[in-house]
Amino acid sequence: MPKVYIKTYGCQMNERDSEQVARMFTEGGYTLTANEQEADAVLVNTCSVRDQAEQKALGKMVNVIAVGRDRRHVVYGFMGCMAQSRGEELFRTVPGLDLVVGTQKYHKVFEYVDGILRRRMEVRMDEPLLSLRGDTVCDIAEEEGSQNTIRDHLGRRHQATAFVSIMQGCNMRCSFCIVPDTRGRERSRPIAEIVLEVKRLAELGVREVTLLGQIVNLYGRTEFPRVGGKSPFVQLLDAVHEIDGIERIRFTSPHPIGYRDDLIEAFERLPKLCSHIHFPMQSGSDRVLQAMRRPYRNAKFIEICEKMKAARPELAITTDIIVGFPGETECDFQATVDTVERLAFDNAFVFRYSKRRKTPAAEMDGQIDEAEKESRNQRLLAVVDRIARVKNEALVGSARQVLCEGPSRTNAARLSGRTSQNKIVIFDGDPDRLTGRLLDIRIEQSTGFTLYGTACLDG
Repeated sequence: MPKVYIKTYGCQMNERDSEQVARMFTEGGYTLTANEQEADAVLVNTCSVRDQAEQKALGKMVNVIAVGRDRRHVVYGFMGCMAQSRGEELFRTVPGLDLVVGTQKYHKVFEYVDGILRRRMEVRMDEPLLSLRGDTVCDIAEEEGSQNTIRDHLGRRHQATAFVSIMQGCNMRCSFCIVPDTRGRERSRPIAEIVLEVKRLAELGVREVTLLGQIVNLYGRTEFPRVGGKSPFVQLLDAVHEIDGIERIRFTSPHPIGYRDDLIEAFERLPKLCSHIHFPMQSGSDRVLQAMRRPYRNAKFIEICEKMKAARPELAITTDIIVGFPGETECDFQATVDTVERLAFDNAFVFRYSKRRKTPAAEMDGQIDEAEKESRNQRLLAVVDRIARVKNEALVGSARQVLCEGPSRTNAARLSGRTSQNKIVIFDGDPDRLTGRLLDIRIEQSTGFTLYGTACLDG
C-alpha cells in the first residue's frame, strides 16, 4: 500500500484544503504517514502571504528531495498559493520537483500523483536502471465550481472540532496582499450543501465547526439574496445553528467592510456562536489604511468592535496587524499602538511588512528598513503581551466552559481544549471519556497565553 506525506504551511484554510487532499488519498488506497522518508509521495501545501512562509516551504522540499535521492520513484509536489503564484518557475527553482497544483485544483492532486507514481513503478519493474524523473505536471488553471470540491473530511476518531470551507477567493485587492491572485475571485458554496456537510460532521461526533472564508462575512454577497434583512452569511449562521449535535460555531476571518448590524445582532440571539472573533485591523492609522487599500477608517473599526462587545459583553477579540508598511511614520505606528491599548485585544498577530511580488505595495516609495520594522514589531508585541497576560491572569480562580479537543499537542499526557473566547486550557483526564465534551474547568494557573486547570466532573 503506497504512503503519502502532506506538510501544510499557513492558515486554517490551507489545513482544510490539505484534509480534503488527504481524504482523497485514503479513499484511493494510500496510507497517510508522518515520516516523509518512508513516503511514496511528498506534498507540501504552501502559503504566499509572507515571504517567510514561502522560504520555509521551499527549504522543506529541497531538503526532502535531497534526503530521498536514492528513492527515485517518489513523487514530490507543491500545492496551494505559492504553487499558484509561481507555477512552472518552481521546477527550475527546485530540481527534482514533479508536481505543481494551484488553489483551484486540489481535487486533481490524487489523480496526478497516482498517475505519475503508477507509471514510475511500471517503468522501474521493466527497466530497473532507467531514470524515473522528468514526468512533471503543472496545473494552475482556474476551474468553475472549484469552491464546491472542498467538502470531505477524514472522520478522525474522537474528533471534536472541524473546519468547514464555505467560500474561496477574495475581491478586495489590498495593496499588500497576493491572495486575490492566488485564490481568485469570491466564489461561495450553496447554504444547503454546507448544512449537509455540517450535519455529517455532527453525526461523526464533531461538536464545534469553524466556517472558513477569505472574507467570511462577505459569503454569498454576489450569488445569494438578502432575506428578511439578513445577509447570506447570517442566513448560513442561522441554518448551522439549527443542526442538532453542533454546540459551538466559529468563523474566520471577517472584514470591516460588510460587517453589518445583522451580524452583530446574531451574537445577541445565537448562543452557539462562540464569544470570540478574529478581526484583522492591519493598522490604526487612516493614512496607512488608505495606502493599504483598506476601505474603512480606524474609527469605523473601533465602532464595530465596541458594538460587538455591547452585543456580547464577554466577547474576546483578536486581530492581525502589519507594522513597517511603506511610508508608515512613527506617528502612524503610535496610532496603531493607541488603538491596541483602547480595544485591549485578547491577542494580536503582529507581522513585519513583507514585500509580495506583483502587489502595489512592493513598488511604493518609503520602504521601511528591516531594523525599524523589527523595532516596531517588538514594541507592539510588548503591548499586546502585557494586555493578554493581565486578561488571562484575571481568569485564575474562575470556572470556564471548555470543549475538550483531546490530548495536548505539546504534552500528549494531558488534555487540551478551548473556552468560548478561544483561550487554550490544559487539564488532566481520560481522552476517551472526555474528548468532545463541554466541561467546566476551574482555572488554577496562567502562563501568559495558556491556562491550566482542573475539570469539575460529576462522578
